[in-house]
Amino acid sequence: MLFTFKNLNFATKSAMKFIINFLIIALISSFGNFLQAQSASTKTDFLESTGKIYVVVAVLAVIFIGILFMMYTIEKRLAKIEKEDGDI
Repeated sequence: MLFTFKNLNFATKSAMKFIINFLIIALISSFGNFLQAQSASTKTDFLESTGKIYVVVAVLAVIFIGILFMMYTIEKRLAKIEKEDGDI
């Protein structure tokens, strides 16, 4: 039987969302630490020497912020739909 959120109150749902988000962030952080432990490649050295590494970091930051914004707006819309529907 699959687990559903129908029988849970708002506080329990919020706590579960927090835990899931925390685990996702911890998983992503651990991948970052794993990648840092590896030795630097010649591509990274080239990007650092020409100053283009900052462009790469800026593009990645913009993409990450865009994904976070998209997730926030989807969550906001979903909360609105759940509030209107009432039985989810």
